[in-house]
Amino acid sequence: MNMKSSLPRLALIAGPTASGKSALALALAERANGVVVNADSAQVYRDLHIVSARPDAADEARAPHRLYGYRDGAHPCSAAAWAEDAKAVIRDCIAAGQLPILAGGTGLYLRTLLDGIAPVPAIDPAVRQSVRALPVDEAYAALEREDAAAAARLKPADTTRIARALEVVRSTGRPLAEWQKEKVGGIGAQVDLAPLILLPPRDWLIARCDRRFEGMMTDEGLVEVQALLARGLDPALPVMRAIGVPEIAAFLDGGISREEALSAGRIATRQYAKRQYTWFAHQPPADWPRHVVPLDSPKATRDALSLFV
Repeated sequence: MNMKSSLPRLALIAGPTASGKSALALALAERANGVVVNADSAQVYRDLHIVSARPDAADEARAPHRLYGYRDGAHPCSAAAWAEDAKAVIRDCIAAGQLPILAGGTGLYLRTLLDGIAPVPAIDPAVRQSVRALPVDEAYAALEREDAAAAARLKPADTTRIARALEVVRSTGRPLAEWQKEKVGGIGAQVDLAPLILLPPRDWLIARCDRRFEGMMTDEGLVEVQALLARGLDPALPVMRAIGVPEIAAFLDGGISREEALSAGRIATRQYAKRQYTWFAHQPPADWPRHVVPLDSPKATRDALSLFV
């Protein structure tokens, strides 16, 4: 870290799932009087502990952890909402003389916190309702007429992004791309950021992903998903679509066997890790260090921690 900066320090440990972020963040927190601040979109929900691989009670007893399991799954957490919560936690840490340590793999969360977000006004509820009621092919055709540039960037079956672009242009009179040229609320210029991106060898990461999902298929994981299903939540909610939930739910409903659920879960976890790997390899600033050594030994962890000193 740049100890000469007059700005408050903020550490960031990011990377794909199962890359060792949580363990490294905990080790840094113990060394540097830190607080681990969750930046993973699944781990914000209290409904998901085992399935989201949240830190366990033993880890939380070793150092303070914030923004883990603090939201009800019935209420989706947007990147903007998480960023506001994270800002408050970071301010509290700094005021208490503690090092805030962001740990997670949700790139949109991190980008929103550091760079800010486009100041798109609230969408007219009537516009949103009418747009979301359209079949995706009709919504895409409308977008081609009303915001051709956005339609050209999107796949015709990308329901969520098509609806978002269409509702923005209809509600505000401006294309979403114009709004996205403006960013407000980011804290990147207000902190002395010490980032580290974990990009371990892919074969090592895949093996870890497989073991992680197998750990979700324990009795505790099954009970957790069963309790979530019993709530009768909208299946479109993020908590219901989190990696592991659909696969375990299908097994619990009797639609697939345990082995089929394990296979589907391993594939879903691997695919998610691959997308994250690609994003973190290319999207963060080029001067953010990329750590490619697997964190599979005390020495490897110490070497990684030395990058923050």
